[in-house]
Parts: sequence; C-alpha cells; structure tokens
Amino acid sequence: MKDQFGLKGKWIWVIGGAGYLGVAVMKRLTELGAKVICADLESKAFKLGEEHGFADKMVPETLDIGNECALMEFIATQIKKHGPPDGLVNLAYASTAKKMEDLSGEEFDAVNHSGLTANFILGKEMGKAMAAHGGGSVVFFGSMYGMVVPDPKLYDAPMNPNPIEYGVGKAGIIQMTKYLAMYYGLQNVRFNCISPGPFPNLGVKKKHPEFIAKLEKKTFLQRTGDANEVSGPVAFLLSDISSFITGHNLVVDGGWTGW
Repeated sequence: MKDQFGLKGKWIWVIGGAGYLGVAVMKRLTELGAKVICADLESKAFKLGEEHGFADKMVPETLDIGNECALMEFIATQIKKHGPPDGLVNLAYASTAKKMEDLSGEEFDAVNHSGLTANFILGKEMGKAMAAHGGGSVVFFGSMYGMVVPDPKLYDAPMNPNPIEYGVGKAGIIQMTKYLAMYYGLQNVRFNCISPGPFPNLGVKKKHPEFIAKLEKKTFLQRTGDANEVSGPVAFLLSDISSFITGHNLVVDGGWTGW
C-alpha cells in the first residue's frame, strides 16, 4: 500500500506541520517514505521530530508565513538546497478569535494577509517552480467554515463563534485553489484543497465536553474527526493516485456541510 502512494523519496514541504492536524500529516508522510521539510513558527518544527520519533526523517525550519520577505527567502533557500518540491501542503492559518463587534479592519486585513495573501504567494511561486521541474501537487487547507457559517447555538459563553475573518479567508482559499489549478493545469501542476470539519484538539475535548457533544450531533457520523483522518486525504492528493484530480475541494467533515 505504501508503494501505491508513490511518495517514497519525494520532497514534500509541509508548512504549519507542528500543529494538531500537521503532526498527523507529518507522521503519515514520513511513514510513506517522503522526504519532508517541516516549517513552522519559532522552534516548533525542531521540537516536533524529537517529540514524535521521526526527527531523522524530516528537515525542520523556522518560518513566519505572514512575513512576505521571509516567505520568499524560505522558498528560494529550499529550492537552492533541495530543488523544487514534488508536493507542498500548507496548514498554516491565523485568527483573532474576536467577536465581530470587537474586530478592527486592520486586524481583519492582518489575518487574511497570513492566510489569503500567503497562499497566493506560495501558489504562484510553487506553480512556477514545479512547472519547471515537470509538475507537482499543492494542497491548501480550507474549512467547513469556508462553506457554511458557524451555528451560534453551539458556542456557549464564554466561547465565541468561529470568527468572520477566518471563514472569509478559508472561502477565498477554496476559490484560489480552483483558479491556480486552472492557471497551472497545462504545466502539470495540480492544486487541491482540503476542508476539514470538526477536528477539536485534545485540550478542547478535555475542557469543553458539552461543546464536543454538540459538535458530534451536527455530523452524519455523530462524532468529531481524528487528526489521522485528515492525513490520509492529504497523502492521496499529493500522490499520483489522484493524478486526474485538480481544482477540487475535498471536504473531510463527517457530513457536517450536508445538512
């Protein structure tokens, strides 16, 4: 099964790979034999491999994706060292977690610079680099809240509904994925998006069991997702198994958005 995915020996960049979903993605890709560069804020990527036992299978890097100069330098440096990647995954995101009445225009712009603008830069630069390399696969991350709005009845005080700037940015990423897929399609570079549904981390599960119960009732499967259930779809979209899939938003939400 590992060989069918065809990721052994391929260079995959994972941005935001030290987060809750990112760790699962990193584990899956290293298990499938990919050579993975993990970039995240501060020293997070450096701690990741040691904590989860695959330090020898990854290259850790520090990156603030919201800093355009740093992002461009990162891309140029990694291509010089390792060549253009065969695949790229971007799980990085930003959010203020503020109520709409407390959110300023400046904060709205700042969040979407780290989301929409950073994805645009990544998409444009990876499209060019991968095209010159013969092709590749890019996986962006949207969200169920890029397609539907949060139900305020789920969020008891002091919790706030998922903030507006997050959903707007994720909706933009879904559309951007389609545009980039069209633009680079003839150059054999595929762009796809994964939109996760409810994947609460362990801290939220422990602290807010009543909230988790409400989330579970909103899915067809009557449960929330496990991080490993995102990593499989990522590996699928990076591999040649999905070679005729591009411009697609793969919804991994247990049926949440089907109501």
